[in-house]
Amino acid sequence: MKIRHVSILAVLLLASTACTVTAVPPRVVVRGPEVVVPEVVVARPPPPLRIETVPPPPVGVVVVWQPGHWRWERGDYVWHPGHYERRPANAVQWVQPEWVERGGQWVFRPGHWVYR
Repeated sequence: MKIRHVSILAVLLLASTACTVTAVPPRVVVRGPEVVVPEVVVARPPPPLRIETVPPPPVGVVVVWQPGHWRWERGDYVWHPGHYERRPANAVQWVQPEWVERGGQWVFRPGHWVYR
C-alpha cells in the first residue's frame, strides 16, 4: 500500500510540474553587418570645418542631418558636404565623423549610428 501511495504521489508531482512549464519564445536581436574600416592616419591636421547652410528636411520622412566633413583621398583632404540620411531606427542617433590627434598624427574616426 505504501508503494502505491508513493507512486501516485510521484505521478501527481510530475504531472503538476509538467503543467507549470511554459514555452518562452526566443528573443530575436537583429543587428546590421559589422563593417571594418581601415584606419586613416595623416601627418597633418585637416583644414577647418566649412560652415554649411542646412536646408529644410524632406517632408514625411524621418531623417538626420549629417554635417559635412573632411576625408583623406588620393593624398589630400577632400570636403564631403553635409546631407540628410534616413534614420535606420527610432532608437539610434548619428555620431559625426571626426579627426583626432594621436601621437602627432591625425586619425579619422568615421561617422556611425549608435543605439540610445
